[in-house]
This record gives sequence, C-alpha cells and structure tokens, in this order.
Amino acid sequence: MIIMKNIKILKNEPLSNYTFTKTGGNADMVAFPTSVKQVQELLNMAKEKNMPITVLGNASNLIIKDGGITGLVIILTEMNNIEVEDNLVTAQAGARYIDTTIAAQKHGLTGIEFAAGIPGSIGGAIFMNAGAYGGETANVVDSAMVLTPENEIKKLDNKELDFGYRHSSVQDYDDIVLSATFKLKPGDRDKIQAEMDHLNELRASKQPLDLPSCGSVFKRPKGYFAGKLIHDAGLQGYQSGGAQVSKKHAGFIVNIDHATATDYLHVIKHVQDTVYKKNQVHLETEVRIIGNDKK
Repeated sequence: MIIMKNIKILKNEPLSNYTFTKTGGNADMVAFPTSVKQVQELLNMAKEKNMPITVLGNASNLIIKDGGITGLVIILTEMNNIEVEDNLVTAQAGARYIDTTIAAQKHGLTGIEFAAGIPGSIGGAIFMNAGAYGGETANVVDSAMVLTPENEIKKLDNKELDFGYRHSSVQDYDDIVLSATFKLKPGDRDKIQAEMDHLNELRASKQPLDLPSCGSVFKRPKGYFAGKLIHDAGLQGYQSGGAQVSKKHAGFIVNIDHATATDYLHVIKHVQDTVYKKNQVHLETEVRIIGNDKK
C-alpha cells in the first residue's frame, strides 16, 4: 500500500475483493478517494504518468475479466455522504442507492422506493439509469455533479443527462459522477416503508440474493422478457466452471463454486447463442464487462 496526499492506494490489488460476483483479475493500482479534490488529484497523477483510468462504485452490475485492469482504478465507495434538504436528497457517487432510499424514508420523502433493493452506488445508478419495479433513476433525478475528462466540475440537469434505457450521457462523454440530487415529494413515512418492505420481499422471493451475482445480466429485449426467453430455452441450471444460470431466476448468473470471470463470459455467450437459435432474439448484456483477457 502507498499513500498519496492522504489517499489510500493499493498496488496489484485483486478486484475480486470488490465485485459482487467475487471474480476479476488484479488492477495495477486501486485508489480510494474521500473527496472531489482527491479525485481531481488522482486524475492529474494519472495524466502525468500516462495511466488509463477506470472508475468503479459498488461493482454490483459488473464483470471484470480475469486479466484485470491496466492502470489506475478509482473506487468511489469512500465518498458516500447523503444530505437531505426540504424535498431534495443529495448523495455522493459512492453512496449506496439502498442507503439513499432509507434517508429519503426517514425524512418522509417519496418517489424513490423502487430503488430500495438496488445494490449499486449512486454513481452507477446515474451512469446506467438503474431501475426496478416500474421505476427508474431518470424519473427522480434533478441534477448530477460530474467531473469531465478535462478535470472540470460540471452540473448536469436531468435533460442534459439524456437518460434512456440503461443509458445516460455520462457513458458518452466519460464523465465521472461525483454526486446526484433527487427531487422527491412529501409522503407518509409508514406508507413509504411499507412499499420498500414489499418490494424487498418481492426481490428476495424471486432473486438469488444468497449467492454472488452481477444482478440482472441482460437488457430487456423489445417485446420480450430476457428471463422468460432463457427459462423457455431450458437454460436454468446451465453451468460452466463455477458460474451457473440461476435456478431461481433465469435472468441471473450466480457464482456457485469459485467461478472465474471467464466462466461467467462462457455462460453469457452460451445463453445468447441458444436464445438466438431458438427465437432469433439477440440478448444484449446489461451488465458492464470490462478489463483484460487473461494471457
């Protein structure tokens, strides 16, 4: 471990320590900034050393290949402050979406209950317009603060974030999300909590939350449901190495026995190929796949 201006930096660090799948190779360097200023310092350092940069949040909807990541990985989970003022909830990029919904409930603010069980970070939620149970991030975000590749801080309103299905402008311009402000409505705390509990019970009853996974693997194809296509193709229980199509929910791939990222990728390809042969539907991955192939 090295310290740069009070920033914790680990060298040759296994990224499997941070991903929800418990897979992934090593990163050359992993840094854990605690402030916007430290993120800017890290960007300057990387630029000086000509190092590529990868930014991660909670690494919940992510597969990092077994060859790891070259350069600097910035993990934002230490930037997790959440503040509430009137009907606005502002959360730093590394805050968990779940914790943000809890803060809103405590202040009697409604509109964000759909995210009560989404395990990702606020930065990830903005990056991919995370959603569940009929709600999505785009519907509740007022604005986001981002850091541009030129190391400039910018405020983007909802329109500028250009939200789409599992998309935002952050993906197009390589911006780093620093924080987001959600515009909510006053509501009854007990009713808000009841809705959050209901959605979490639904999630627990249908999803394999007891096993490592990367969440929902595939985007919803137009006119279909990915999970149903996979189920109808007889793929539940299909396994490569330690990765398996969940027997509980066909839209999930779980790590049941020391799976590698390569195992995950093999299962994904087999599912895509099989579903295409049966239905002529291409399943596009929702999960982000990054990093280097193992040599």
